[in-house]
Amino acid sequence: MAAMKAISSHLSMGQPERGSRRNAGYFMRFMIMLAVVIAVFSVLFHFIMLYEGREYSWITGLYWTLTVMSTLGFGDITFRSDLGMLFSIVVLLTGIVSLLIVLPSTFIQFVYNPWLESQKKKEAQHNVPAGVKKHVIIVGVSPITRNLAQVLTRYGFYNVMLCPTTQQALDLMDQGIHAVVGDYDDSDVYRKLRAESARMVVALDNDVRNTNVAFSLREYAGEVPMVARAEKDESIDILKLAGCTRVFQFRKALGHSLTRRVVTGRLNVSQLASFGPLVIAETSVKQTTLGGLTIKECDLRGRLGINVVGLWDHGEFKNPLPSTELEDHMVMVLAGTREQIEAFSAALGREIPADEAPGPVLVLGAGRVGTAAALALKERGLDVVVVDKQNVAPKLPGIRVQVGDAADLATLERAGIRTAPSIIITTHDDDINTYLTIYCRRLRPDVQIISRSNLDRNVHVLHAAGANLVLSLASLVSTRIINLLEPGRVFMLNEGLNIFRADAGAELAGKTLINSGIRKNTRCNVVAVKTVEGEMLVNPDPKREFREGDELFLIGDSSAETAYYERYWPDRGLLEDEEPSAEKSLRAALLR
Repeated sequence: MAAMKAISSHLSMGQPERGSRRNAGYFMRFMIMLAVVIAVFSVLFHFIMLYEGREYSWITGLYWTLTVMSTLGFGDITFRSDLGMLFSIVVLLTGIVSLLIVLPSTFIQFVYNPWLESQKKKEAQHNVPAGVKKHVIIVGVSPITRNLAQVLTRYGFYNVMLCPTTQQALDLMDQGIHAVVGDYDDSDVYRKLRAESARMVVALDNDVRNTNVAFSLREYAGEVPMVARAEKDESIDILKLAGCTRVFQFRKALGHSLTRRVVTGRLNVSQLASFGPLVIAETSVKQTTLGGLTIKECDLRGRLGINVVGLWDHGEFKNPLPSTELEDHMVMVLAGTREQIEAFSAALGREIPADEAPGPVLVLGAGRVGTAAALALKERGLDVVVVDKQNVAPKLPGIRVQVGDAADLATLERAGIRTAPSIIITTHDDDINTYLTIYCRRLRPDVQIISRSNLDRNVHVLHAAGANLVLSLASLVSTRIINLLEPGRVFMLNEGLNIFRADAGAELAGKTLINSGIRKNTRCNVVAVKTVEGEMLVNPDPKREFREGDELFLIGDSSAETAYYERYWPDRGLLEDEEPSAEKSLRAALLR
């Protein structure tokens, strides 16, 4: 009893919270009640033994009571009378309930769990280290924010995620993410996060919570840039009035992105990014006259000055070789000037015969992503049919809606799946998207399937299921935030595909593109060079020698980018004298 009292006292002192003191009080009351029961049974043992004509010491009575209640056995002391045996049964049952059931659960609930929670609170962070600045504060715990935190860390941005519970913070810390415990609507929490010196605050919770975050943040830090997500159209103005610098509708943006590569009856070259005269674009091989030819046979560089810098093949990005054959399911990534891209569209578009005219593009699912995709396709003048279990025609004026289950063959046939050139799958459940992808691929082996993914880890699953293109909401969010934080330095073109800038440095000075080994060693392609004089050389001459002051524009996936930095530019990063310019660019980008 004394030991348990000491434990409870220690816990109460260690956790001065009112709830902890109340838990310790409950446990102490149970222990007092248990002590009284043991004392009563010990006294009754003494008198029943006298009734049987035997006499034992009071210590013996306590020993017998604890032995029976703990179910260890009667030992050498037993009753002979029916009264004594009945008393033994009562003591035994009381011991089973109180010592074997109630005591362990009471100890766990009122002693061990509060102690464990106090240890967790000590491990979890409640502020950022002193001296931290130019960091990114992420509000909201979800797979999307976890992905954002990991991407920011990969690009060298120190970031912290604000979590409402200790357990969430510890789970994120186990994943290598900096997490801080605090309430979203407490301005003092943002003081502990040093929000006034943060580079950006990103709120990715629901619209109502994001509004509250903006108000609470502005009470302490009035100037820090804040980016928020809005689900509803009417929330955009509310969030801006609350203090958000920039508001994005990421799901609507994802819907527009899904339509970018839709195969139609005419050539569609989509511009992905532009840097001065340099334009990065992509198009489906199926829409051109290049199907079946090799890169060398196409001779796009010699004919039009365009360079094929990459190929998407069933979701895998490949560096093309002169011997690489272009197949209809592939998507080409092109680099050139605006004029060269326009010349490519005019010269190489494939004319579709009238008897091969495609049917409508199918959009499966009419949520925010599906609605945005359908409206974007309509704006391009394409025939669209939306398949959904609900009648969503009122929010899709001028677009045919086929009511029914997308997994039902009759529904899909009424929608036009037999002649559809493309199918866009937009439900919010990755499992359903995978299921529909497999089903549609079985029905139409030749159709183009574009699918949405919520989580990055499911992108490869959907590609394996048969999707030609998969875009994830998590990557879209990370792309937007990275491009705001570091305008022009890195541009994420697609899932894992980046265009980035790097100084040539002493490692490349005096070498040509041919003998530099960039492509062989890193799998990156140099698409442009900005000379010391400021001239932009798009698709530079492979025999031109690099100079130390040259700035290279390269394209490659994440691993290729990392390989380039490790081999050719190990000391990358913003210099101190570059910081004001970067901050100025960030603020300008946010206020656009």
